[in-house]
Amino acid sequence: MNVLIVGYGKMGKLIETLAAEQGIEVAGRVDEGRDEWRAADVAIDFTTADALLRNFPRYLEMKMPVVIGTTGWNEHAAALRAQAERAGLGVVASANFSIGVNVFQLVVNEAARLMRSQPQYAAWIHEAHHSAKRDAPSGTAFMLRDSMVASGYDRPIDMSATRAGTIPGVHTIGFDAASDTIELTHTARDRRGFAAGALAAAKWIRGRQGWFTMADVLRAPVERPV
Repeated sequence: MNVLIVGYGKMGKLIETLAAEQGIEVAGRVDEGRDEWRAADVAIDFTTADALLRNFPRYLEMKMPVVIGTTGWNEHAAALRAQAERAGLGVVASANFSIGVNVFQLVVNEAARLMRSQPQYAAWIHEAHHSAKRDAPSGTAFMLRDSMVASGYDRPIDMSATRAGTIPGVHTIGFDAASDTIELTHTARDRRGFAAGALAAAKWIRGRQGWFTMADVLRAPVERPV
């Protein structure tokens, strides 16, 4: 198997390192000033929202499945999904590829479902990331909020963000009432978990068609369909 790394920053370079450890070849690297668009089994895109919109037609043209870890493009998601479905392209798109975060999301879903019938509790989401992160709140925070709503939690969910230092990522979901507080927290210690999850998604999407999330990847074996 080989991959095309699109976005050769910290995440792209870490994906390259882990790919080598797993025996996955890097077919090319695409970044500002680096144009190595080459055919590959799967592309992994960790760029920016604007760059993704420019890159997506290339994936369609090359019929190359893609793993999208870029955030901040939700308003374009429906249009990109429609294009992918018309072309029969395989896509895994997620605001967060950490396996731990995606399991955390399932825990949050259940907590939100249980809190539907407890109106005395108010909910909030707080996240903290390094000072260079562009979007605030994070795509993961919005992903968690949307999951809570999908689970039936229909009351307001306050959202806030911190940008400071080199924090890899902390997401806290809280429920507060007069008598007590419940907090659920996921803390990322480094970016390795995100890169490992992206490579797992790349292995999984190879040979598949359709639009998927990391939750779909976790529900099925990480292997190429027969």
